[in-house]
Amino acid sequence: MARDLSANIDTTDKTLWQLISERAVTTPDKRMAFDERGRSMTYGEYKNRCERVAAGLSQIGVGEGTNVSWILPSRFESLILTGALSRLGAIQNPILPIYRHREISFITAQSDCKVLIVPGVFRGFDFPPMAREVVEANGREVRIIVADPDLPEADPDAVGLPPYRADLNGLRWLFYSSGTTADPKGAKHSDASMGAANLGMQWSMQVGPDDKAAVVFPITHVGGLIWLFNAMETGVELLMVETFDPANTPRWLGENGCTCAGAGTVFWLTYLNAQRQLPAGEKLLPNVRIFNGGGSPKPRTLNAEMMDAFGAPLIGGWGLTESPINTMVHVDDPDDKKANTDGRACPGVTIRTVMDGVVCAPGVEGELRVKGGQVCMGYLDSALDAEAFDEDGWFRTGDLGVIDTEGYISITGRLKDIIIRKGENISAKEIEDLLFAHPSVADAAVIGLPDAASGERACAVVVLKADATLSFDEMVAYLKGAQLSVHKVPEQLEIVDALPRNPSGKVLKKDLRATYGGAS
Repeated sequence: MARDLSANIDTTDKTLWQLISERAVTTPDKRMAFDERGRSMTYGEYKNRCERVAAGLSQIGVGEGTNVSWILPSRFESLILTGALSRLGAIQNPILPIYRHREISFITAQSDCKVLIVPGVFRGFDFPPMAREVVEANGREVRIIVADPDLPEADPDAVGLPPYRADLNGLRWLFYSSGTTADPKGAKHSDASMGAANLGMQWSMQVGPDDKAAVVFPITHVGGLIWLFNAMETGVELLMVETFDPANTPRWLGENGCTCAGAGTVFWLTYLNAQRQLPAGEKLLPNVRIFNGGGSPKPRTLNAEMMDAFGAPLIGGWGLTESPINTMVHVDDPDDKKANTDGRACPGVTIRTVMDGVVCAPGVEGELRVKGGQVCMGYLDSALDAEAFDEDGWFRTGDLGVIDTEGYISITGRLKDIIIRKGENISAKEIEDLLFAHPSVADAAVIGLPDAASGERACAVVVLKADATLSFDEMVAYLKGAQLSVHKVPEQLEIVDALPRNPSGKVLKKDLRATYGGAS
């Protein structure tokens, strides 16, 4: 799939602010962003707005090295704030809007936050009172700014912004994991590591200035802000969606020429369902080129279904907050690799599998460990680093996978997502893949629950398609008919309206365990 990418900017060894400045000169009148309110912003306007907000923040003491935590939806103001903080050389800590008192209190205290920026009311939740309660409870001197939606602005010339000092490898970003265990973990990133992640994404997706990319997930997610780096490289237009609405957002994206439809399995299934409800011959996303994303397993049949419905493939990948975009499918990869794998290691990334301290051969499952420019600088709590990195400096992802002889990687589960029943390991993903293929199943997760007799029992939590039914006996018969080993067949079935997921689309299995068998 040869594409003209000659207008792209070389991002090597450049900070985000350097990229913003260069893009504003290269294509100042090119539209950078468009939103559901009908607002638009060019690249030239974007840089000017960033400088005005930088001046406004500078007046209240934000400068190089100032720790700024911010919680905003995926809107223009988030993009502008990011650029403004980059111009000032601040350390910015984007926080997911789903976090509440406990997480915000922990994060702002640990990060030594000096400024906390929040929206007004978003999705029915009033953020300013929470911000005040958190700051008061922590007993810290933190300035609260309510962006509802406007940010502080001033005339850069009148304020006299300090000269910009580029620091490619210095600490500029703090991203907190969604916390699969206890407290969230703060991963330290630089502009260099964020740029390296973007280079991998760009190698895979081949984004160009004619593309229009759907930003349908929280911009405060590490993947959301990597898209900002990509925009500065490519001149892509970002279609900004504050709140994804399955009934209306897919059509809005189609009407506005979306070519890169993110951002993972839960979104892809929504697009597919919406397309199937349309009259024959009507296209929901007439300009779509790829369905990009990651963050959660995909049914093996989904790529073929998307090709049949839209004529566009899945371009999936695998990464973590600490190590974003380790692998991605390339646009030119064979269909079977797009359907059945999570792609290859991106350029500059090295990956190996390890089990019991031994590096695995191709095709043998093990823990995936990575090295590369996209890996974080470690955790803000440095005591976590010893467990996160092995003795040779490889980042231990905690994800299980296999690497085939061609270098394609398939995620098979997590070290802590193995169900141990009567001493035998059961892969939750293996059962999930089979359940996904059942004609009545729209979504599925398999969890391990405490069991006095067997140690753990497998529980299938299933979302059914409209008007479909599935009994426990039918599930058992189906899985046995698919030649699943008897000891792997779940002993419990729960039917739910939707699976709980975090903003990147990962199923919150700890929530399911708490609901059906006690927290683990």
